[in-house]
Amino acid sequence: MSGDGLKRSASAGTELFRVKTGTWDQFGSQASAIRFEVFVNEQRVPLEEELDAADAQCLHALAIDATGDVIGTGRLLPDGHIGRMAVLRPSRGKGAGAAILLELIEQARSQGFLQVVLSAQTHAKGFYAKYGFTQEGEEYMDANIAHILMRKTL
Repeated sequence: MSGDGLKRSASAGTELFRVKTGTWDQFGSQASAIRFEVFVNEQRVPLEEELDAADAQCLHALAIDATGDVIGTGRLLPDGHIGRMAVLRPSRGKGAGAAILLELIEQARSQGFLQVVLSAQTHAKGFYAKYGFTQEGEEYMDANIAHILMRKTL
């Protein structure tokens, strides 16, 4: 990864994504726009539950497509928790989510974490399992959406 937080990640097919990492001050407006579209508009999560004070403490990742559009986001909390993974609907299934996830895992590893955890929406369990995450515990509700805790050893 270069000093500007830029990393190129090839995905399925011919798509190419850049994943940039940075602070909320750098990426907050772009990350919040993606999260608003996915979580608030699509999934009906109340806005006050979507944005939180943790954003200022997190490392944020943005996926940028070949045309320069920001199409996805995710974050790594200071405790090694990955969260707020979101990709715009037209870009799903093309590798952007995987590129974000892999970058956040690598960032956690480089910070010395021995494991990462995330709260996955149950429909995304298979996606995270492909990258070595395993379910822990039972399903629970968060923002009226079924979730499961998943963990990956680094």
